[in-house]
Amino acid sequence: MSSPLPILFIGNKNYSSWSLRPWLALRWGGIAFAERLMPLGGEHYGRGTNPALRSVSPTGRIPLLDTGTVRVHESLAICEWAAERAPSLWPADADARAEARAVSSEMHAGFAAVRRELSMNVRRRVSAPPSWSDDAAKDLDRLFGMWADLRARFGEGGPWLFGARSIADAMFAPVVTRLRTYAVPMRAPLDAYCATVLADADLRAWEADAELEPWGIAQTDALYP
Repeated sequence: MSSPLPILFIGNKNYSSWSLRPWLALRWGGIAFAERLMPLGGEHYGRGTNPALRSVSPTGRIPLLDTGTVRVHESLAICEWAAERAPSLWPADADARAEARAVSSEMHAGFAAVRRELSMNVRRRVSAPPSWSDDAAKDLDRLFGMWADLRARFGEGGPWLFGARSIADAMFAPVVTRLRTYAVPMRAPLDAYCATVLADADLRAWEADAELEPWGIAQTDALYP
């Protein structure tokens, strides 16, 4: 008798950047899993207060991976769980792998202004780049400088940050969607990197599902009319 699949509890695909990250890692690692969507917005749940989350996650937040023997919360921890089963999710070279882990951790803990002011909204497109704070501008400068540096030093083997697709790309994929949503200007060669991420078949599958979701979060949808 086969073991049940691990279950990844996720939020709305239109808005939940933290859910997208481990979802991509599991898909890219070829790891079979079931997904269970817990709505974070809409008329019943306001800004993300779905009371059922407490029955799923010890933090009251998602994503969470239930393997049947352990419940793993936090996006990056779930990605690491996936990498233990699919080591190719990290670069093979030890130095590149260390850098990939470092920038993934930086994304996990930092870029607060970008997360606050350029909230993930897959369905949305603004007509022109909005004005944002100095903190958000600094975050974007750091982001673009980091990507350019990684591509220059590690990108010879392919179009991703470290050549081959990795957890680092999964961590930054939601940011790429935000740059598109808010019409942030991109220059070569970073425009090519963003195009690579947006063309990924798994990301496109996620976005197709997001387009069909009935829920909305008014505060996010009202950003930069």
